[in-house]
Amino acid sequence: MKNTDYFKGKKITIVGFARSGLACANLLQSIGADVSITDIQDNSNIRLNASKLNSQDIQLELGRHTREFIIGRDMVVISPGVEDSAQPVIWAKELNIPLVSEIEIGGILCPATIIAVTGSNGKTTVTTLIGKILEAAGKKVFTCGNIGNAFCGEITKMQEEDFVVLEISSFQLEHIKTFHPKVALILNFSRNHLDRYKDMQEYISAKKRIFMNQNKDDFFVLNAEDAISQGLEHEVKAGVLFFSRSARLSPNQAAAAVVAGIFGIDKEISYKVFREFKGIEHRFEFVAEVKGVKFINDSKATTVESCRMALDNLAGPVILIAGGRHKGVDYRTLLPSARNKIKEAILIGEAKENISGALKGEFPLNEATSLEEAVNQAYEKANPGDCVLLSPMCSSFDMFSSYEERGKVFKKAVLLLAKNNN
Repeated sequence: MKNTDYFKGKKITIVGFARSGLACANLLQSIGADVSITDIQDNSNIRLNASKLNSQDIQLELGRHTREFIIGRDMVVISPGVEDSAQPVIWAKELNIPLVSEIEIGGILCPATIIAVTGSNGKTTVTTLIGKILEAAGKKVFTCGNIGNAFCGEITKMQEEDFVVLEISSFQLEHIKTFHPKVALILNFSRNHLDRYKDMQEYISAKKRIFMNQNKDDFFVLNAEDAISQGLEHEVKAGVLFFSRSARLSPNQAAAAVVAGIFGIDKEISYKVFREFKGIEHRFEFVAEVKGVKFINDSKATTVESCRMALDNLAGPVILIAGGRHKGVDYRTLLPSARNKIKEAILIGEAKENISGALKGEFPLNEATSLEEAVNQAYEKANPGDCVLLSPMCSSFDMFSSYEERGKVFKKAVLLLAKNNN
């Protein structure tokens, strides 16, 4: 690690005690910071995280936020799910206490070369592909952030000659100060998270923070085919490179190939990785076929655009399972791909009414109170040759702790259905 003395003896409160909050707390405590944690929730997942703290000296406040956990702090670390309207954020601003994100902490301490990937769609795939290409080229690589382990949870294992490939959301970028990736990628922009941002421009501005600390020795990678990205090259100090799909490469592969080129990796290494890549769990993942009905787990599809891409990759009639926490998006943009392909949709979660209002009259719409119920409903309505697609278009946080948990519940329900129908 580098810059460890920067945090030694500092009083730091972490707001939010999920995966990144836990990793950040343990890392900061291990290098001599005085760490406190506050989380408005108190549930089994939070209590499990509490058991994973590496010191009893870490103060913990659950089920509430109190001003005492903010007063007198040198720094407050904001977890990605914590909005600026949260009381600890308001108190910190009133007291002029610096607010930073977990990736800011990781960036200060990280000795490795940082490659940071953001965008509305494709982040997980591109992050994974870059990591696999670097590994195939003989590099030691840590693939983390929104994928795999939290950034701060990997820092102590890194050396200067290593690489870290980070999947980063707009939420994580909101409170960076000095975070400085050697290579930054913005893959695309589509309407997303408008439950958190007042408009599309505010969302775009959050994404653009990824390059704000880059200089002429760094690289910024952009999508040549994304309309909103046009002109961004004039806003950066880094060297700009563009990617675009081709007859041989998908957009995700093209983005990864550009990064490989930055580090002088032979193209054949990249192509071999692309040929052997089997996909990512919860991203258009085949689960099972039950009496001629295929089940696809696309729980990672938290945008309308992601669902559209899944539909475009399916030929037969589709029964769609969708819903979750509404993010202020327009579900009608799904219709060009959905018409004549979706035979029925089963809606779950808080966004049921939003989706129903947008898609009413296009195809039959039904509701389910749980994902397990939705799986069983879909199977009852399906005919051999149909596909049941979980592609929610929404975040998971109304019913699940993450898209991963949602995908695992779907797969468990499908495999139980398969077992009972053998």
